[in-house]
Amino acid sequence: MLTTYNKVSDETNFFGNTTPVELIKEYGSPLYVYNENVMRERCRELKNLITYPNFSVNYSVKANGNLTLLQIAREEGLNADAMSPGEIFVELKAGFKPEQILYISNNVSKEEMQFAIDRDILVSVDSVSQLESYGQINEGGRVCIRFNSGVGAGHHEKVITGGKKTKFGVDPNFIPEVKEIISKYKLNLVGINQHIGSLFMEGDKYVEGVKSVLDIAEKFDNLEFVDLGGGFGIPYQKLAGQKRLDLQDLGKKLDKVFFDFADKYGKQITFKVEPGRYIAAECGNLLGTVYSIKNNYGMKYVGTDLGFNVLKRPVMYDSHHDIEIFRESNVPSTKSETVNIVGNICESGDIIAKQRELPEIFEGDIINVLDAGAYGYCMASNYNNRLRPAEVLITSEGNAKLIRRRDTFEDLVRNFE
Repeated sequence: MLTTYNKVSDETNFFGNTTPVELIKEYGSPLYVYNENVMRERCRELKNLITYPNFSVNYSVKANGNLTLLQIAREEGLNADAMSPGEIFVELKAGFKPEQILYISNNVSKEEMQFAIDRDILVSVDSVSQLESYGQINEGGRVCIRFNSGVGAGHHEKVITGGKKTKFGVDPNFIPEVKEIISKYKLNLVGINQHIGSLFMEGDKYVEGVKSVLDIAEKFDNLEFVDLGGGFGIPYQKLAGQKRLDLQDLGKKLDKVFFDFADKYGKQITFKVEPGRYIAAECGNLLGTVYSIKNNYGMKYVGTDLGFNVLKRPVMYDSHHDIEIFRESNVPSTKSETVNIVGNICESGDIIAKQRELPEIFEGDIINVLDAGAYGYCMASNYNNRLRPAEVLITSEGNAKLIRRRDTFEDLVRNFE
């Protein structure tokens, strides 16, 4: 087999003892493929981010909730965040204990809060009104509050979750009202949290956000922890030489902030971070098959089965994913071309890679979309009644293991009455 354009996968030995062509033949196309070694490495990098002793890495499960991947994160010593009762359910199934889970709610019903309370899972509320609702159903209970310190960052306006133009968190100006409700319902405020946004590649903005939320933390006595949020970025443009986030530099800066705060606060509270993308993105690739090649008005289109029902990020966030090409035959690509790689969904926006210069692509080639492990399968849908793909894990030994089966046609009608 001639592999024509696969630098990143080769460097990481991503596919282990198998190949994309073999995987597609066995499990079908399209196909999500995860590498266990890559995921474990990312978990360990964040576990070793700082030297401050009371430190917790909470995997943000919304990035990828596959049960097998959750079990790997738990084995690596990570805790978990949840954004819904469904995520709580899956995390418990994966073996996380209730005390390892933080339910970071956003505009939820009392019933959803009660779901977490009944399972002894700590709830973080997102507004003054939600704090009131929580107090009404769990007087005297432990609670966490999400604040918006006014600092935001992210790769797209839709993923900036801090600052003055986002729905998330409590404005610090409402701290008096927060304290009033805590007193009214005899609540025990054990932690505060924030999240400034997703995919920062320079650490200074994150450190700025940390300092801002710690200014808020000083206004509350006897906190057990401060959750600083996630957003740790990964280099989506590896083929262009994009550099990684400098974790060593970021860790040194955070260490100083943490130890200084502990001295001022009078005790070494726990600091939490909640990475999702950093843990899951690079451990997952998406394979698809080229079924058509055509030219329309001077633009070449490479037609694949990688519709936005399979990977939504490009159409939702204008996101970039590097592309690799695998080929079973030994026919070489003799030139480079600028192409649009498109999917099979009946929408003009169904484009995986726009105006991308790549080696000549032929029908039957396998397209490998890099860094698709975060916000990939979890955002997949049955739009156009397409079937969601299977998920396969390349184990530490390099072998392929099915970790979620492909949808069947019967799945499309399973819930109809």
